[in-house]
Amino acid sequence: MPEMKIAFVAGRSPKAQGALEILSHIYPHVSPEEADVLVALGGDGFMLRALHRYLKLKKPVYGMNRGSVGFLMNEFRPDNLLERIRNAASINLHPLRLEAFCVNGERHHALAFNEVSLFRETGQAAHVRVSIDSVVRLEEMVCDGVLVATTAGSTAYNMSAYGPILPLGTGVLALTAISAYRPRRWRGAILPHQASVEIEVLNPQKRPVGATADSTEIRNVLRVKVHEDRSLWSTLLYDPEHNLEERILREQFAH
Repeated sequence: MPEMKIAFVAGRSPKAQGALEILSHIYPHVSPEEADVLVALGGDGFMLRALHRYLKLKKPVYGMNRGSVGFLMNEFRPDNLLERIRNAASINLHPLRLEAFCVNGERHHALAFNEVSLFRETGQAAHVRVSIDSVVRLEEMVCDGVLVATTAGSTAYNMSAYGPILPLGTGVLALTAISAYRPRRWRGAILPHQASVEIEVLNPQKRPVGATADSTEIRNVLRVKVHEDRSLWSTLLYDPEHNLEERILREQFAH
């Protein structure tokens, strides 16, 4: 079996940098461009940044938690790293693609592995119209915002907004309201992954709205289009005893 070439990428926190120093002394390593596998050291936020930064390399990513929650990460242990990577299970994550049309005439594109969200920018509630596959489903929603989440992102901000937790591999997206005032009891919807979501901002001058795709922020949007881009993917590796399916299932029964 040819020797596995690994690259270490780490967040800036002392814990992540300490882990980088330890592993760099134990294992031979190369640049991300030369590697077979990327080992990401940090928390979930750093993992998302790594997925974006190295997406075009199409290298699998094995994360080890040096952050707080570490939902997307494996346990940090310096020993037997190569064996753990060889025995790891994998899952492909497809990002959401955001196209945003702004008040000033600009158009922006961004990707999101967790969610695309829209938020009010002032103290006044946002008024938005929601269409799915060119069919208007909500003529007007009054809310703090609305988000579209992937299965992997359904346990992040989507869960905090009382959106549904989506098992991996189910081929669906979550459309979730953020503090909806009207329709009063509308909590959201579960959409097929191939659905195209369009959200129009009503009265954007008086009630401005911004859009966020993971860490990319866009101000003063008129409307946005969101769909899952199946032509792009990033492969996550995880220990069989620490798999994402089990963690998502546990979240649904958490107290």
